[in-house]
Amino acid sequence: MPLAFGPTDRGILPDRMIAALTSSGGIITAVPLADDQIQPASLDLRLGEIAFRVRASFLPGPRASVAQRIDSLKLHEIALGDGAVLETGCVYIVPLLESLALPADLGAAANPKSSTGRLDVFTRVIADGARSFDRIEPGYHGPLYLEISPRTFPVLVREGSRLSQMRFHRGRTVVAGEALIGLHASEGLVDDPDADLSEGVAVGVDLAGFGPDGLVGYRAKRHTGLIDVDRRARYEVADYWEPLRASRSRTLILDPDEFYILASKQAVTVPPDFAAEMVPFDPLVGEFRVHYAGFFDPGFGCDEAGGHGSRAVLEVRSHEVPFILEHGQTVGRLVYEHMLAQPDQLYGEGIGSNYQAQGLKLSKHFRP
Repeated sequence: MPLAFGPTDRGILPDRMIAALTSSGGIITAVPLADDQIQPASLDLRLGEIAFRVRASFLPGPRASVAQRIDSLKLHEIALGDGAVLETGCVYIVPLLESLALPADLGAAANPKSSTGRLDVFTRVIADGARSFDRIEPGYHGPLYLEISPRTFPVLVREGSRLSQMRFHRGRTVVAGEALIGLHASEGLVDDPDADLSEGVAVGVDLAGFGPDGLVGYRAKRHTGLIDVDRRARYEVADYWEPLRASRSRTLILDPDEFYILASKQAVTVPPDFAAEMVPFDPLVGEFRVHYAGFFDPGFGCDEAGGHGSRAVLEVRSHEVPFILEHGQTVGRLVYEHMLAQPDQLYGEGIGSNYQAQGLKLSKHFRP
């Protein structure tokens, strides 16, 4: 039975509505959904059986399909069934196991999963006729593809691996202006009494250090072994990461084209009736990109879901020139969005959430 909405209903679909959208044919799956594939406010997307190595990234534009562009740009094909290595510095396009037949009033947005971003694996969803990445127009009917470009570590993937996630929305959902000010006043979106709430909630970087050894972050090593994206707690941190300690000046110089894992100065809260997304790059705050994987689910950082004190982990890459970060400097903004309804399960409520109550934390692939 199709989803039914009132004329003024606006917001992001929660878990049970994503399940209903699947049952009604709005989400089409080549293989039935896994039990844990639907998250509180998103759907994990799964890789299909083949990857195409292509010469360059692309957008199909309104007069072409992704398959047509792959035919003109592909270098070779790679079977993913039992696992295949995707090399750094290369661009791959993978048809996904999920496709869409959205009703006219539902659109979608995609983002890398948190664990994907923390490995410096750059991913973007592409749809036929698309003019932009990671955005699906309302009423779209057609296949989905994932562009994958490992930047630092070669990765082992296989059919069914989940590198990206998708949210579904109806109408305008962003909380802004006085509404955002009121939400922060009632919920404490960040633990900062002087929070900057213009164009979202400003998030600063913590360079004072965590724990007795003053750890502020990690810098990725070059020329490491590969990482199997489907294996948890398998790899030694020291083999892939260089720890960074707090300096007396509480600053950090970002080297061009190096990859860093840092953490926010503020603890972050996403109330149960809302979702959030980290704006990945703001040219007004410096020549760097922050947060490849920007979705924050309802319940992240909430006391009732066991998330008290949760920080936002920041995936940071400087561009072109060295750049000095200072403790507390704004590095991104959290944009909050209305949910259509509270999800049945919040982030962290017994659903295997990896990053609830996190401080400075690497991806789930590394041993604690």
